[in-house]
Amino acid sequence: MSAQQTPNARNFYEVTAEDLPLHCPLPGTTLWNSHPRVYLPIESKGEAKCNYCGAVYKLVDRRGARGS
Repeated sequence: MSAQQTPNARNFYEVTAEDLPLHCPLPGTTLWNSHPRVYLPIESKGEAKCNYCGAVYKLVDRRGARGS
């Protein structure tokens, strides 16, 4: 049985340095029933929560970050 996921129904995301600067909703997410784009400060603590939808983001593989 295949379950169809509703847009923006997930509430936990793992992100990498390539996703920075982090914003919610993420690219590729259906936006028609979502909230305005908000940037989330994840770099210092490694986790962030969106105040609009409650999605939690966790920064993984910090060694993948590139310096400028």
